[in-house]
Amino acid sequence: MHSALVLNASYEPLSVVSARRATCLVLADKADVLEDDGGVIRSESLAVPRPSVIRLRYMVKVPYIRRTALSRRAVFARDDYRCQYCGDRADSIDHVMPRSRGGDHTWENVAAACRPCNLTKRDRTPAEAGMRLARPCRAPRATAWVVVSVSGIPDTWRPYLPLAS
Repeated sequence: MHSALVLNASYEPLSVVSARRATCLVLADKADVLEDDGGVIRSESLAVPRPSVIRLRYMVKVPYIRRTALSRRAVFARDDYRCQYCGDRADSIDHVMPRSRGGDHTWENVAAACRPCNLTKRDRTPAEAGMRLARPCRAPRATAWVVVSVSGIPDTWRPYLPLAS
């Protein structure tokens, strides 16, 4: 399925929707197409370019600061799918301060890890296990939710996303 980036009237990224939903917003005169992906969406009497980036014609108030949801997929994306202890391909999530010892399930306490490193560390801190994190665990940037919602960022989206620049 093709996706489209939705921008507020101020060009602030709001969400990612299907290309079909984006086309409906454009046809209802609620949005303008800024970029298309070269494809065409057809109906019986109409053919329109398939949108890749759209901008709403009116300002939408965002009542909260969007934060990327903590999920396995999001942690892997943040850590580049690499074990934060040895650098191999990650296939599990490790709590730096183990949950059994009071560690929270937060961005600052989870890291991508390979199975051997996760089993070696067990329910100890990295210092107790003689291991070291490659980089500190932090919450992702404000617009990192886009990376999690699609498998790859299309080139047409990059000028509109601060994280992809």
